[in-house]
Amino acid sequence: MKFLVIGGTGLIGSKTVARLRANGHEAVPAAPSTGVDILSGAGLDAAMAGADVVIDLSNSPSFADEAVLAFFRTAGRTILAAEARAGVRHHLALSVVGTQKLSESGYFRAKIAQEQLIRESGRPYTIVHSTQFFEFLPGIVQSGADGASVRLPRALVQPIAAEDVADAVARCAQQAPVNGIVEIAGPEREPLANLAQRFMRIVQDPRVAVGDPQARYFGARLDDDTLVPQGQAWLGATNFERWLEQSEYARYAARI
Repeated sequence: MKFLVIGGTGLIGSKTVARLRANGHEAVPAAPSTGVDILSGAGLDAAMAGADVVIDLSNSPSFADEAVLAFFRTAGRTILAAEARAGVRHHLALSVVGTQKLSESGYFRAKIAQEQLIRESGRPYTIVHSTQFFEFLPGIVQSGADGASVRLPRALVQPIAAEDVADAVARCAQQAPVNGIVEIAGPEREPLANLAQRFMRIVQDPRVAVGDPQARYFGARLDDDTLVPQGQAWLGATNFERWLEQSEYARYAARI
């Protein structure tokens, strides 16, 4: 089978391409660096020719409200139109657990719009909803910075490693489209502030993580269960300690 992996040179994309190739498939990474522009469509038809499955792992270069919405709407329409011309049989997109509950956030409004385009396109599809990646912890911590404290919502998280995300994406892409959502998550669930404090201790960040009921997550209010799967989910095997051992932060852990 031929897979076109949009965002195929990024964190998840490069790992997904490697897994598909290891399984004997043709996996083509599509990105500006490979001559494909999903906004203008330049190079997209040629890259998509003969593709059975398109995996959309793209992300906006700007998270400003208007810019991110324009990106996902334009890219979504361009990709889906190219798929219709090429006769692609399966569109898979990576999104976020809880997206539909996060409309206060400009970024998540854009993801809601992306998912709506997919559902209304008439193309066979799978939307993979993932929990937060361990790799995003530094950004999550910084989002709550408040002097000597890091103020984060009192919500639960169930973080997943990028390696496990790539495993799940590659697996779903090789299966029939579900025309719905598949949820994936890590193996352990805990309050967001607790996880942030564990990470901050490892990297010797002296600030204190605080669970604040008024704190927002990238502009959105959270309930306790907004960011975790509500029903059955595919679970990755990598917990925080195992991820840390394999990460760039392992050197900090060795000093503790």
